[in-house]
Amino acid sequence: MRLKVTFVLFLWILPLALANLRVGFYRRSCPNAESIVRAAVRRRLTRDKSITAALLRMHFHDCFIRGCDASILIDSNRKSSSEKDAGPNLTVRGFDLIDEAKKALEATCPSKVSCADIITLATRDAVFLSGGPFYFVPTGRRDGLVSDPDEVNLPGPTLTVSEAFQAFRAKNMSMDDMVTLLGAHTVGVAHCSFFLDRITRPDPTMDRGLAAKLRSICGAASGSNPDPTAFLDQATPFAVDNQFFKQIGLKRGVMKIDQELANDPLSRRIVSGFAANATLFRTRFAQAMVKMGNIQVLVGNAGEIRKNCRVFNPRRRI
Repeated sequence: MRLKVTFVLFLWILPLALANLRVGFYRRSCPNAESIVRAAVRRRLTRDKSITAALLRMHFHDCFIRGCDASILIDSNRKSSSEKDAGPNLTVRGFDLIDEAKKALEATCPSKVSCADIITLATRDAVFLSGGPFYFVPTGRRDGLVSDPDEVNLPGPTLTVSEAFQAFRAKNMSMDDMVTLLGAHTVGVAHCSFFLDRITRPDPTMDRGLAAKLRSICGAASGSNPDPTAFLDQATPFAVDNQFFKQIGLKRGVMKIDQELANDPLSRRIVSGFAANATLFRTRFAQAMVKMGNIQVLVGNAGEIRKNCRVFNPRRRI
């Protein structure tokens, strides 16, 4: 498939407080940083097309808790639990890809590239390599020093549009941003447990053919696979495109929040616009991803540059 490149100018959305975050931050300290990350993503995609959805989810879960500081990467230990132990993060994956990129970066330019930037760059590259837009990413994030499972509170799939928007508004994201970012559901899957209530009783907001298909998928649960999954985009589940918005316009949204986007007066005009204009979605998706990647970032001397993304650096004794 020929990839269409969309270059997006975004500097106008960066607040002055993020002056230390800039495109090409590693140009001198680690000139090949972005190409090293891209190579790792490209290798993974050749054998696992689902990694794009995994990285998008990881990036979102990281940025919405304490900001984009790679706190989601920290492993729990005998003394303390980390964000990975929180319920919403138990099925987050792709950590090994971040490890692979970090190992290569440390071998080339030790202690220069943050884990937070690796997540952001890897997600951008996966989006582009899956048919989505290419967009320039400002870098220079630092890694956080806290990872607390009790702080993990993310908007769930059963919320209404208004309820979900409260979480986005708290991060200075607009309704347009929220609808755009939920367009990431153009790739990925959902476990049956997240939408079972929509198919076990009549739901007038779901296409009957889709409901029957999902009942068949979920009915195949077994001891080895107790909670099967279904694609969130029934048309092009591995491509980052605007098909998700076309699908929910046809009552083919799998999760409640997805279908609510097409039905709620607060969001349905945005959905219709994206469904009708693929270029508009590509442009707005790039802008919204950059904006999300700037949530509460650590810059300058804040935080640290981890040597291992899974553990905090040893504290220096004074």
